[in-house]
Amino acid sequence: MKKKELLIIIPSYNEGNNIRRLLMQLEELEMKDRADILIVNDASTDATNWIVKEMHYPMLSQLYNMGYGCALQTGYKYAVRRGYQYVIQMDGDGQHDVCNIPVIYRKLKEQDADGRCPDIVLGARFMEGSSDFPVSPPKRIVYSIFRFLIRMTTGHRVADPTTGLQGLSRKAFLYYSKYDHFDDKYPDANMIILMMLIKFRVVEVPAVMHTRVEGKSMHSGLKPFWYMLRVLFSVCVVLFQTKVLKMDSEVGLLSADKI
Repeated sequence: MKKKELLIIIPSYNEGNNIRRLLMQLEELEMKDRADILIVNDASTDATNWIVKEMHYPMLSQLYNMGYGCALQTGYKYAVRRGYQYVIQMDGDGQHDVCNIPVIYRKLKEQDADGRCPDIVLGARFMEGSSDFPVSPPKRIVYSIFRFLIRMTTGHRVADPTTGLQGLSRKAFLYYSKYDHFDDKYPDANMIILMMLIKFRVVEVPAVMHTRVEGKSMHSGLKPFWYMLRVLFSVCVVLFQTKVLKMDSEVGLLSADKI
């Protein structure tokens, strides 16, 4: 059997009511023929563990609830050790439509005028061609602040600075897999700023997304404001490391085997 180059990572915490439906949608898209699928169970207390086992999908289970970012980094480390060339990450709550996967996968392999492929492809909710996606006023404020931060610090415009739907080249997820290279809680605008400043190529594509049907969002209620403060602090750390300490300057221009 030919080894697959694409791994789909699905971090999940108490998504028992959603994960079965998502995996069935992936099966309908026949993704198992083109990609391997990995669920990272972040110490769920519901039936997530049993549902994934029942459906015979590979799963890594955290012993403790360590957070969204840590679950993703666990998946990146798995992808590095298993030799995958590309990763697409999507949430386990069903908000990311599976139709986005082929689009992101193609974009990861698309060369620009200089012959360079993207390192990170963001699936964006707020571009022309994206599906309609309702956003609460608190989140709208947070997104506007993050867009402004990215534009001021990198000079680039990003339509959806908090999307969890992303495609990564081996070079990008190899960098993320290393100690202290990835936010273990809220990897959003802070990571986009970091990767752009150290010369990784980041692009966006319009995405189809849905509102959550069941379960509770990690950004519900007033949590977006705490989340914003946490990310703002992380952005300050990123700027200090890249602008003052010159850490990992232009590492994104290196090949994966030199990172």
